[in-house]
Amino acid sequence: MKFSRVISILFILMMAGIAGCNSSGSKEEKISSDLVNNPNTANGKTNSGSLPNFKFAEVEHDFGKIIQGESVSYEFQFTNNGKSDLIIVDVSTSCGCTVPSFPKTPIRPGGKGAIKVSFNSAGKRGFQTKNVLVVANTQPNTTLLRIRAQIVNPNSDN
Repeated sequence: MKFSRVISILFILMMAGIAGCNSSGSKEEKISSDLVNNPNTANGKTNSGSLPNFKFAEVEHDFGKIIQGESVSYEFQFTNNGKSDLIIVDVSTSCGCTVPSFPKTPIRPGGKGAIKVSFNSAGKRGFQTKNVLVVANTQPNTTLLRIRAQIVNPNSDN
């Protein structure tokens, strides 16, 4: 008797669960494909002709030898060679000693801009390499910039 009661209760719960799934009464919500602008197609070919495009004068800069404690800056110059506005979403660095600044407004096709990177060598010594990651509405969406320096002690003859 107990076994049949347990089976009956499980059957009723299962039927209620199935009925609850189908009786929501609302239509299925559809997401517009306009929300996603992915230039990649299913066959692996890209359709990036209308996207913005970074063209940097250079992606690496070497400050050479600098004295420990000195702060130096460099501007990475770029042009938007694409066919739509270039929007830089974020610029991040690999260390707190490196601080970027970048345009917050869209760069028109053919327009120019710069990403300024400041490096503080306080507490550093020897050869240093710092990465700067630029995230934008380009394909690919990340660009890596790099700065280098050799930090020398102010009391040495290096």
